[in-house]
Amino acid sequence: MTYKFADTLIVDLDNTIFDWFAAWYAQFEPIYHRIIEVTGKPVAEIEADIRRVHQERRTSEYTFLIEEVEVLKQNRTQGDIRTLFKDAIDESRLRRDRHLKLYPSVFRSLWDVKKSGATIIAYTESMAFYSAYRLKRFGLDGVIDIMFSPEDHDIPAGVSLDRLRHQPDEFYQLEVTEVRHTPRGELKPNPRILLDILNMIDASPERCAYVGDSLFKDVAMARDVGVFDIHAKYGESQRRPEYSLLQRVSHWTQEDVEREKAIAAQGHDFEPSAVLDKQFSEIFNYCQFGPPNARARA
Repeated sequence: MTYKFADTLIVDLDNTIFDWFAAWYAQFEPIYHRIIEVTGKPVAEIEADIRRVHQERRTSEYTFLIEEVEVLKQNRTQGDIRTLFKDAIDESRLRRDRHLKLYPSVFRSLWDVKKSGATIIAYTESMAFYSAYRLKRFGLDGVIDIMFSPEDHDIPAGVSLDRLRHQPDEFYQLEVTEVRHTPRGELKPNPRILLDILNMIDASPERCAYVGDSLFKDVAMARDVGVFDIHAKYGESQRRPEYSLLQRVSHWTQEDVEREKAIAAQGHDFEPSAVLDKQFSEIFNYCQFGPPNARARA
């Protein structure tokens, strides 16, 4: 078998190295049901209001949702909203942390790539703070060389981060992995952004491998720029019944929805160059990694 030699591995994060959807759902559901409980308003109205805030903040992982949704405006005038939501917030954090874990074989596989001398790049659509927190928690600070992500949203007026955080600043910040930002509003699949990343890190497409869970956002984009494309099939989450809640409250705009439909309708008459069916470590069935200027072993 002929292996693809790569001195750079580009890794999508969400649903590629960990189950992002499971963590999101576990964290969001207690807050969501508490909003329904305390407001008594129709679910459709609540979901539309949540989606509006998520769209304004460009993320479906918004820490300050209860400070901004219109349906809780009256409740906020009656006292501290976080006191009213304390039990739900505590449950949300517990459930999030329970689900925040790497997929099997990811940690060891990334370490093996790192030890080979290859460069590891993370490219994600999740905002910097949330992505950095997760990499730190996963023990990947320094294993990932550079993380490319969107810039963070603004902090609402009158909200104190010191009050919300329970750990020192270094707990939430990457100390070794370098953080760089993608252009505001740019979404996958965007071959131009991927090419810009390759240029910034001085990497050659012919010596790169890209792994991601989305055939359209990751695999097709990598192929379009001549990077060896790898489908993390084990990470697909769209078929879960709970996924419809994310679709209803997501930060995706209607234009995003139509864009996704157009991508799906267009289709791609190709098979991924490599498919990881069960776990991340299957990448070594297709790729050999090493430092720049190294040659592949026969």
